[in-house]
Amino acid sequence: METVITDDGVRLWAARSGPGDPLVLCHGGPGLWDMFDDLADLLTDVTPVVHWDQRGCGRSQRVAGPWTTDRFTADLDAVRRHFGLERMALLGHSWGAQLALSYALSRPERVSALVYVSGTGIVPTTDWHDDYERGLLARLGEHPERLARWRELPRENRERAVLQWSVEFQDRERALVHAERMADPWFGIAVECGSALNAETERAWGTPELYDACAALDLPVLIVDGAEDIRPRSAVDSLERALPRGRRVILRDAGHLPWVEDPDGFRDALKAVL
Repeated sequence: METVITDDGVRLWAARSGPGDPLVLCHGGPGLWDMFDDLADLLTDVTPVVHWDQRGCGRSQRVAGPWTTDRFTADLDAVRRHFGLERMALLGHSWGAQLALSYALSRPERVSALVYVSGTGIVPTTDWHDDYERGLLARLGEHPERLARWRELPRENRERAVLQWSVEFQDRERALVHAERMADPWFGIAVECGSALNAETERAWGTPELYDACAALDLPVLIVDGAEDIRPRSAVDSLERALPRGRRVILRDAGHLPWVEDPDGFRDALKAVL
């Protein structure tokens, strides 16, 4: 375990899996923590990795913000400097894919490659969020007692999180098992962080300026999707079209965490770009 100090003095939890040029991982949320231990194990003979918990989340210092993309990209840059990386390969998952893309757009000279996993593209949130909500309720509704329990619990509750995360897996029989693993250990959800960053995305995403910036991004980008993700994969088409050096891999039998349900396919996709 290591402690990264940001330019405004906040302590971030970080860890490195081994020597050599690492793949830096950006976890999802916003407001969650690094859950990439199984991914690090999967990539043992491919690349070392750097894990870190974002500001105010998980094992990092609990602070009252600021909750902005600019602040989080600056924190990611502090992680880069801490590990002595002139340039870094980045992998972002879900919200972390958006964060990694934002970093690459703001500091392209610091990025060697970007792996964009299970993101939601560069369209406005309104283009996909209603479909996501319908998918969430439909999968929870496969077990009406789970849906009813989910509805009565507060957002920060562990049981509620496990029920919600269970919809992220294509394998419905093992979905709760996978979701329980995500919640162990449990560090608590930074609800204010998540709300603020999601609100910023609703205001700022989908602009012509964002499309133009992605079209000018001269970096190799690998987009990885699970075909059974309840977030419409069509939302990512906009990013795929905009990127001049983008490649996309869709794993047919996987949901929102494709390395869990198709580890071999995910590993092979990363080996090709790393």
